[in-house]
Amino acid sequence: MSSTEYVIAPPAVVSLPVAGGGRYPVRRIFCVGRNYLEHIRELGNDEREPPVFFMKPTDSIVQDGGIVPYPPGTQNLHYELELVMALKSGGYRISPEQALDHVFGYAIGLDMTKRDVQKTLAGKSQPWELGKAFEHATPCGPVYPVEQVGHIESGRIHLTVNGETKQDSDISHLIWKLPEIIANLSLHYRLQAGDLILTGTPHGVGPVVAGDAMVGEIAGLGRLAVAVGTPE
Repeated sequence: MSSTEYVIAPPAVVSLPVAGGGRYPVRRIFCVGRNYLEHIRELGNDEREPPVFFMKPTDSIVQDGGIVPYPPGTQNLHYELELVMALKSGGYRISPEQALDHVFGYAIGLDMTKRDVQKTLAGKSQPWELGKAFEHATPCGPVYPVEQVGHIESGRIHLTVNGETKQDSDISHLIWKLPEIIANLSLHYRLQAGDLILTGTPHGVGPVVAGDAMVGEIAGLGRLAVAVGTPE
C-alpha cells in the first residue's frame, strides 16, 4: 500500500443544489444564536448579551423534500427557521465593508434543536453539541446565487407546521446584520469557500413530533419542505 492510499473510504462530499444548475460543496456549518430580539425574549435570555456562535457537522444536512428522523435523547425537538449564507471565499479579519464580497448565495435552513438537552447543557455551562450538532439537524434548501437574488437585507421569513403558521418575521429584524456576522466570525476562523452560515432564528420556535410537516419560506428563496420521521 502506498502512503497516498486511504485506509478507509473517504466520506462523500456533502453538497446542495444551486438554483439554475450545479452543486455547492459544503465545507463547514457555522450558526449564530440569539440574533432576533423577540426570540431572545421568548427563551428568557439576557437581551444585552451578544449572539453566540456554534457549529454543526456537514453530514447533518437534510435536502429539501427529505425526512428528519426524530433524534434519540430528547423529548422536545424544536424547529428554528433561518437565512443561510453560502460563502465563495473568505479569510481572517474581514471588514464589514468587504464581507458580502465573499458571499456566493443564500438559502433557507432549519437549525433543529433538542431544546431540553440544550437547556440542560447551558445550565451546566457545558457546550451545546448534543443539543444542536446531531444527525439530520440541518435541513437546507437550494442555494440561490447573488447574481439572481442580490444581497438579502429584508424580506419575510415564515414557517408553517402542518399548514399552521409558527414563525413569521422579517430578515431586517436581525440584530447582527450579515456583514457583521461574517466580520465577527472571521476574527476567530479563517473563513473559506464552502462555509455555510446560519444567521439566527426569529421568535415562534416550538416542538415537532413524528409525522409533522415543516415548510419554511424566505422572500426570494423559494421554500424548504421537510417532514419529521419516526426514530431511526
